[in-house]
Amino acid sequence: MTDETLAVGDVVASGVLPIDRDDLVRYAGASGDFNPIHYRDDVATAVGLPGVLAHGMLTMGLAVQPVVARFGGDRVLEYGVRFTRPVPVPLEGEVLLEVEAKVGLLDEEAGEARIDLVAKVAGQTVLGRAQVRVALHPRPAGDPRAR
Repeated sequence: MTDETLAVGDVVASGVLPIDRDDLVRYAGASGDFNPIHYRDDVATAVGLPGVLAHGMLTMGLAVQPVVARFGGDRVLEYGVRFTRPVPVPLEGEVLLEVEAKVGLLDEEAGEARIDLVAKVAGQTVLGRAQVRVALHPRPAGDPRAR
């Protein structure tokens, strides 16, 4: 994004991101989170879950990807979510994480925008208050907010 004009309510990014059991294995290895609810159906169901679940942080990380693709990772200033619903991942096949990102608030003076994400699986919202604060323009090298 360069010099385009944004308005509150504009959809700035969207995506459909597949999650399968192989993704869970890769994420467990990268994160060190080997909780068996993320890879063993018997353990997951024994504790009352519908089956193996995607890691919450994996879901969170995937959900922000359309925004990163749109604005660039260096312009993401802050990101937070509430985990509202687990994401069951079938033994075979995949589950689809559907993401839509809209401008929720513009602060032209600060050169920032709040992007509100809606992340759904099978039509149900899985992340609440998912918000990304982005710089509208690249930060100068000396700016303390630049990364």
